[in-house]
Amino acid sequence: MARLPYLDPADLAPEDRPLLVRPVNLYRAMVNSPGMTRAFLGLAHHIRHTSVLDGRLRELAILQMGWTARSPYEWSHHVAISRDFGVTDADIAAIAAESRGEASPLEPAARVVLRAAREMAAGDLSAESFAALEEHLDAVSITDLLVIIAFYAGVVRFLAAARIDVEPEYQRHLDQFPLPAD
Repeated sequence: MARLPYLDPADLAPEDRPLLVRPVNLYRAMVNSPGMTRAFLGLAHHIRHTSVLDGRLRELAILQMGWTARSPYEWSHHVAISRDFGVTDADIAAIAAESRGEASPLEPAARVVLRAAREMAAGDLSAESFAALEEHLDAVSITDLLVIIAFYAGVVRFLAAARIDVEPEYQRHLDQFPLPAD
């Protein structure tokens, strides 16, 4: 059960109603602070629509963060969203394999992006992983990737602390690709 109330457009001042253009639970809880929600949505919009980082690599990094944090909300939403950016069932299954240190069929750039996300989730990015990123991405893409991973590290922590519920329409993604129980 969520720790913050889920607000609807009718609960908001008219100028704040557009903040719920996607009335998902994350935004319905966050909009308790309209100013914070505006700032959050600004960066989220840039990440999804303006970043130079390849969309598939971006979604793999976000999925890795959701997997590593065991965030049902983040994982389920980005399993759905990632399809629009070319992420396949095999790619999603590879996140589990890579997380266990097993080989996967992912290309080297995707594998190093996942490794970077796992390391940053644990607190830092190793020099070896940064050098591996430089073999596949330019400085702008690396910058975007690091900010994206850091942003979603914060998102999964907000989701957990606020106990944001997964909407029923996203449950099927958790059923198809369950998070580990540990």
